[in-house]
Amino acid sequence: MATHHSNPDPVVTEIVRNGVIAVTEEMKTNLMRTAYNMIIYEALDFTTGLFTADGDTVSIGIGLPSFIRGMANTVKAKIAHFGRENMKPGDIYVTNDAYTTGSHLYHMTFTLPIFHDGVLVGFSCCMAHWIDIGGTLGGMTTDIYSEGLQVPILKYQDQGKVNQDLVDIIRLNVRIPNRAMGDLRAQVTAVKTGERRFLQLIERYGRDEVLAAIAAIMDQAEAAARARTLTIPDGTYEAESFMDDDGVDIGRRVPIKVRVEVAGDEMTIDLTHIARQVRGFYNSGPSTAFGCAQMAYKCVTSPTDYPINDGAFRSLKVISPKGTVISAVRPAPMRLWMTYPMTVVDTVFKALAPAIPDRVIAGHHADLLTSPFHGINPRTSEFFIANWGPLGGGWGAKRGEDGVSATVCMNDGDTHNSPIEQAEAKYPVLVEHYRLAQDSGGAGRYRGGLGIDRVVRARSAMTVNTQVDRAHCKPWGLDGGRDGAGNAVAIRLGGKWKDDFPNAKVLVAQLAGGDAYRMRSGGGGGYGDARARPAAAVAEDVRQGYVSAKAAKELYGVVVDAVTFAVDEKGTRRLRERRGLVAKKRKSAAGRRKTR
Repeated sequence: MATHHSNPDPVVTEIVRNGVIAVTEEMKTNLMRTAYNMIIYEALDFTTGLFTADGDTVSIGIGLPSFIRGMANTVKAKIAHFGRENMKPGDIYVTNDAYTTGSHLYHMTFTLPIFHDGVLVGFSCCMAHWIDIGGTLGGMTTDIYSEGLQVPILKYQDQGKVNQDLVDIIRLNVRIPNRAMGDLRAQVTAVKTGERRFLQLIERYGRDEVLAAIAAIMDQAEAAARARTLTIPDGTYEAESFMDDDGVDIGRRVPIKVRVEVAGDEMTIDLTHIARQVRGFYNSGPSTAFGCAQMAYKCVTSPTDYPINDGAFRSLKVISPKGTVISAVRPAPMRLWMTYPMTVVDTVFKALAPAIPDRVIAGHHADLLTSPFHGINPRTSEFFIANWGPLGGGWGAKRGEDGVSATVCMNDGDTHNSPIEQAEAKYPVLVEHYRLAQDSGGAGRYRGGLGIDRVVRARSAMTVNTQVDRAHCKPWGLDGGRDGAGNAVAIRLGGKWKDDFPNAKVLVAQLAGGDAYRMRSGGGGGYGDARARPAAAVAEDVRQGYVSAKAAKELYGVVVDAVTFAVDEKGTRRLRERRGLVAKKRKSAAGRRKTR
């Protein structure tokens, strides 16, 4: 149960609650304003955070939900590495070790110990995505060593003095050093912002008062999570899904099986039977296994409670042996670490659907659909690396609500897509179209959200890589709802489209000027029987272009005029009655076969 503390002033507690949120949001703002690469200042592929002196999360700036465990584990690893007694004011620690952060080498993590009157009171931390960290530029990697520079836990700054040797090593191993150094300085600015603002909070309200308030906030988060866990029926729930393949063993599905046990006010998420680590670069480190479980747990117990802190996870137990695709060990490749965790979270929701159908969604598109490309910019004659994404797609429907469309997958939470104008201004590309993908949402009483269809034309020679999954393991429907469309990739070479790939992983595609690539994100699964969707709602979907008149008739049993969008009431009634009768006959026949 909750840890007991002296009763802090409730007014101060609320001020501190909002204060730590404000600190991490200011850290986030300053990072965005000073970063050099679009993936940080536009896509928001980063997270900032404040942590206790023990490394527990106090507050994180909303960014990537999956970073919550990775950042805390990285802070704790730095405490264990240096020891509290060896940490000094003015220190800044850095690492991108994938098996500590749980993610790929592109995520540089800077941590600053915060001291007040010589006493360690917490840590300020920033994890952000660099556009390049060296290593193989395109194609598939099969070990961590080919993925770039590995920075162990080191001091970037020792009592105020910068480790220039480390800076020189990083600079020599990245392709565009001025941008890398710009992002480095931006992250340092972010952690220093966290230090300055947290100390101001302590100076104003008192060190003991602020730390007691933080402890109380965590206890309150624990109590809220436990209370909501009690509303979930006790029991054991299981579900399984699949990934298409690991990009090496093409066509060999990768199983994702989860087991959830609810007992009173505690939940256990068992990830033991998730696939063992794979040869392709879709693995992630042990921190990610816990991050997946924490994301799923927070969504069903305290999705809108802030600040996000470790108190909310005291009632969650995670079982995750090492060596799976989400708890991989060295030297497993991890470049596309974020792909499988999305489906892990999806599958936890799938398992809990019978217990709490009103609190989960059907399957979603579950992929970032990024499309890294590189080449020589003819306008500047300079080498460029770009990572256009995330694309966004369809989310699953709820029991009483349609799924949202064109939304970034849950693993990356609050990241943003990249503005077309920015990309076209910086790189030799032209977007031919960028639109919702008609009929991509799964049919149901509540329709799944729609995916996005985007075609990008190369204006000069470039290399494009796509590493997309869930083309074949489509977003599933719930309670009779239909599956959404899967993710898809196509390449246009010399004016002819090619889309007959065995999966959506098109590595090292060479485009000439005028060639193009197409990314189409999947839709969300539907919820409930599509024939129960009101005909007027289906007609409105047709009018909006979300659903074609053909799909309205075939999937929903609604006859809609494709020009006037008027519903043929008699035709619709006859069609739905006929399909209902057929469904009853099939159900009856299945029942007879079962009882024989």
